[in-house]
Amino acid sequence: QVQLVESGGGLVQPGGSLRLSCAGSGFTFSRIDMAWFRQAPGKEREGVASINTGGVLTYADSVKGRGTISKDNAKNTLYLQMDSLKPEDTAVYYCAAESGVWFSRRLQRNGYTYWGQGTQVTVSS
Repeated sequence: QVQLVESGGGLVQPGGSLRLSCAGSGFTFSRIDMAWFRQAPGKEREGVASINTGGVLTYADSVKGRGTISKDNAKNTLYLQMDSLKPEDTAVYYCAAESGVWFSRRLQRNGYTYWGQGTQVTVSS
């Protein structure tokens, strides 16, 4: 079955960087559209960045210029590099996967069926 396992979260100071990883199994990595979402306490889960099988990247305005999504099909791993982190980036970060996401839903929660368990990112001094 499809499994997604995130790692790389932690406590980081404002202005710092983190690289999140999402290891996938149970599917052909190169044939799956994937994305990163995040959910802060008391807020809705929001799309952060997506990458489709054609290599098209999409970013939420909140992370443009600070976030970079990438994936290594040989390692079955999705990444999110986050730089210049701000306290408002504090959230649980989730990776998601779907076969053939509608382009209009690439940063929408209802575009994805498969989810990881999440990894906590806390930005604080």
